[in-house]
Order: sequence, then C-alpha cells, then structure tokens
Amino acid sequence: MFNVLILCTGNSCRSQMAEAILNHDLAGQVRALSAGVKPQPEVAEGAIKALKLAGLPTEGLYPKDVDALLDEAVDLVVTVCDNAKEACPIFPNHAPTIHVPFHDPHGEPLESFVRVRDDIRSRLAPAVLAALSKGQ
Repeated sequence: MFNVLILCTGNSCRSQMAEAILNHDLAGQVRALSAGVKPQPEVAEGAIKALKLAGLPTEGLYPKDVDALLDEAVDLVVTVCDNAKEACPIFPNHAPTIHVPFHDPHGEPLESFVRVRDDIRSRLAPAVLAALSKGQ
C-alpha cells in the first residue's frame, strides 16, 4: 500500500475531499493523508456536504499542518493548489511530488464544491496511479 499526501494551503476544501475520495476509490492500494501549509480551523461545510452527497465518508477529516506530517513515510506528495506547490517542504525520504491543481470552492455555493469534488474524483486517482506506477 502506498502513502499519498495531498497538500494544499488551508487543508479545508480540496485536499480534504481528495483524501476522502482516494481513501474510498483506491482503498487497498493507497492510504491518503491531507495537510495544509496554513491550515484553517475546520473543514469547510461545503466540502463535507459534497462528500456526503456522493456517499463518501467524512469521519476523521480535520485540518492538519504539513509540519506535523514531515516524519510520515510518504511515497508521493500531490499538491492541489499553486501556493502549496511553491511552499511544499522537502520530505525526509525525498518523496516525489506531482501537481494536480483544482479550483478553490471556499466561500462559494455547494454546487461549486460538488463540481470540484467531481473534478477531483475524475482526475486525481488516475494521476496518482500513473505517478506511482512510474515510480515518480
């Protein structure tokens, strides 16, 4: 099983949805974690609602600071916003990084969260699997 860290700025929308989606859709292949370079106090309500509408689990989702995960054994880091891409730390095992950006729905209506959720679901899992299979 591969450990994948999804990194964004606030760890309240995109990376939280990505964590839930990868853990569900790639169960048994990938263990996803998410973190932020400047984590918000809580996961956005729209992200939780969008995940629940798709029947995805939301238990255990909470914003985490990337610094708290620097000692995690990570096989791949995925940045989902440009700010996180620029601020991405170097992990002790020099885990490879890919950038798969998504629109930030923070502060927008639920429909925007649903669109971003669906975009994450359609593009992220294939990108992660391709990167892991290449050993990137």
